[in-house]
Amino acid sequence: MPRFAANLSMLFQDHGFLDRFAAAKAAGFGAVEFLFPYDHPAAEVAERLHGAGLEQALFNLPPGDWAGGERGLAALPGREAEFLASVDRALEYAAALGCRKLHAMAGIPQEGMAEAACREVYLTNLATAAAKLADAGILLLIEPLNQRDMPGYFLKTTTQARQIINTVGAANLKLQFDVYHTQISEGDLAMRLQGLFPLVGHIQIAGVPGRHEPSVGEINYSYLFGLIDQLGYDGWVGCEYRPADGTLDGLGWAGDYGIGG
Repeated sequence: MPRFAANLSMLFQDHGFLDRFAAAKAAGFGAVEFLFPYDHPAAEVAERLHGAGLEQALFNLPPGDWAGGERGLAALPGREAEFLASVDRALEYAAALGCRKLHAMAGIPQEGMAEAACREVYLTNLATAAAKLADAGILLLIEPLNQRDMPGYFLKTTTQARQIINTVGAANLKLQFDVYHTQISEGDLAMRLQGLFPLVGHIQIAGVPGRHEPSVGEINYSYLFGLIDQLGYDGWVGCEYRPADGTLDGLGWAGDYGIGG
C-alpha cells in the first residue's frame, strides 16, 4: 500500500506554515514534504516536525531569487558558487530534520545561455553535489517540469533526466517522478514508470488537468497505486496538489489509505 506524504507548500493553506505539521498528522499523514523551509530556523522547523511525530520525506535546495522568477540554479552558467552554497544550506536543514532526499531545481536559463553550456554546468554541479550529499547518506533528486506550468525550465522530460543521471553516474543521483508533470509532458505513465523505476528516488502525484486532488481528472490513480506496489516502491508518495476546496474536504480519495475522514 502506498505511503503518502503531505506537501505543506500546497496542502493545509488555512494554517500558517509551522502549524501545518500538526494538521497533517491529525489528518493521518505519516510524513511531509515542502518546497523550501528557509524562512524559518532549522531548529524551529525540526521542533514542529518531530513534535508531530512525522518523517521529512523531501525538500528543495534554495532556488535563487524565487520572487524574481528564478526556479533553481543547477543548470545556470556563472552561478556555480551560489549553487554549491545552496547545497551547504540545505544540508544544515537536512541534518536537523533527518531528511534523506533533497531536490535540486535545474533553473530557467536566461536568453543567450547556450543549451550545451547549461548542460555542462548541470552535469558538473550535480556530480559535485551528489558527492557531497553521499557523505551524508542523502539522495540528490532531479525533477522534469512541464513547459505549460514552467516555461523555459531546463529539465523538461524524464527522457532527458535519464540521460543526465546516466551521464553523471552517481549512485545517489535519482529521478523525482512527478506523475502530474510527466502526464502533461510525455504521457504513457505506466510504461514510463516501469522503465524508469530503477532510477526513481521519489514519486509525487496530482490530478491532471488543474493540479487538484488525484481523484479529479484524467489519470487512473487507482491503477497507478497498484503498479507502484507491484514495482516494490517503499518510499513516500508526495501529495503535491492544490485542493479544489479545503484540504480536509478533498481527502476522500485517501480514505482507503488511512488518511482523512
